[in-house]
Amino acid sequence: MVGKHWVSRALLCLEESLAPVPHESNEIDWKVSLSDRKDRLAEHLMAFANHPNGGFLVFGVGDEDAHLEPISQESVAEIANTLANLGRDAVEPPLVIDHAVVEFRGVPILLVYIPEQNNKPAHRRGKSIEETWVRSGGTTRKASRHEVGALMLNSSAPRWEELRASSLVSLEAAVEMLDLDTIAKLLQRPLPVEMEGLAHWLVDEGMLTPDGRGYYVTNFGAISAARKLEQFPNLERKRIRVIRYRGTNKVETIDELAGQRGYAVGFEGLIAYLKRMLPHSEVIQQSLRAEVSVYPEIALRELIANALIHQDFSITGAGPMVEVFDDRIEFTNPGALLPGKRPDRLIGTTPESRNELLASAFRRYRICEERGTGFQKVVQSVELFGLPPIAFAQMENAFRVTLYAPRKFAEMSQSERIEACYQHAVLQYLSSQTLTNTTLRERFKLHEKQRNQITNLIGDAVAAGRIKRKDVGSGNKFAEYLPYWA
Repeated sequence: MVGKHWVSRALLCLEESLAPVPHESNEIDWKVSLSDRKDRLAEHLMAFANHPNGGFLVFGVGDEDAHLEPISQESVAEIANTLANLGRDAVEPPLVIDHAVVEFRGVPILLVYIPEQNNKPAHRRGKSIEETWVRSGGTTRKASRHEVGALMLNSSAPRWEELRASSLVSLEAAVEMLDLDTIAKLLQRPLPVEMEGLAHWLVDEGMLTPDGRGYYVTNFGAISAARKLEQFPNLERKRIRVIRYRGTNKVETIDELAGQRGYAVGFEGLIAYLKRMLPHSEVIQQSLRAEVSVYPEIALRELIANALIHQDFSITGAGPMVEVFDDRIEFTNPGALLPGKRPDRLIGTTPESRNELLASAFRRYRICEERGTGFQKVVQSVELFGLPPIAFAQMENAFRVTLYAPRKFAEMSQSERIEACYQHAVLQYLSSQTLTNTTLRERFKLHEKQRNQITNLIGDAVAAGRIKRKDVGSGNKFAEYLPYWA
């Protein structure tokens, strides 16, 4: 019974159905033995699969007076096999049911758990969706047309993270495939000691899906916590790749590294690898020389996390990439932006992801935030380090963010200067401030003597439609500016 996280709920429902007056409920149906009416058994399965939180068939409880009859080993095998076949062959979409033999009031009984189906209504295979059943008043009856419509409204296709990444394995094998110690450290909490508690926790976390004979590791469990992604063939191409080139193009490759571990458990190792390979500059801090990366670490973290979380996993044969050139780093993930999203409005906007479970987990693991401040932090660090503006590129089937190495104002192109001006205006606006000649000079690390250059740049940015005057009636010297959309 290890890992049967639903058993306690089933026993509670059974206790409640037996007292003070024995009665079957919408969550539970008693059976003394297996019926020969397979059509009726399939109807029970459909009804529980359509019911919120699913339901239970209990074998070993009399239908009339709720007396207990011990279940035999032979009966358990026959019932479990028959119901599993019916769930697979007679119901659409196919059901995965679970069972457990427990001792209840000194008598062994069989509990069969039918989980709620995400994709509703569960109906008779080969028939219309109106051939479905529901639980009502403790009985199973055919659903009305109105109830079928309500089931469809409460239906949801399984998310990519919830799909199976492994074959059916034992709990011990599943645990061996995942680096749970690192996950526990990221969550800053101890793992459950008992295997049953651990199984319950892993199912609740969405890393495992239970089956009567074992467990499936989910896509979420594998992509976030796998010790070796190569153990999951469908995810092997989703390993993040770090490619380093000589010069500013892709003609000559220096080296390439493909990640071996799940995204969450391998994240710190990836950041450490990048920090070692990226160029550093020597600075004086408190009279001591120190090596500092020319790229801000916070930008590396946020842009890598963004590429991992927001990729489109339905695109096969492609995974996230980090490409390092002499003058820039490109972060690319499969999948275009979600509909309605614009590249120049990503800074500070409300976050939205294709992969909500993965995004939520990365927040709980303290790898990133879900508050929409990721790109805001990147732009802030870019300005602090005096780098050119980050560049967003929407491609046909991918999305790319480019982080540039340090360049002085005089070395930037005019289009880069205007984009830096816009991003600075956004950053100021999100901080309840405005862009001025002074703040923009500080952003570019320029002297007061270069005020006229910044004035001309601001004029060009206004003409390009990237920023606008806050108060048109005031003079130019102390003028304040906002992003064009503010």
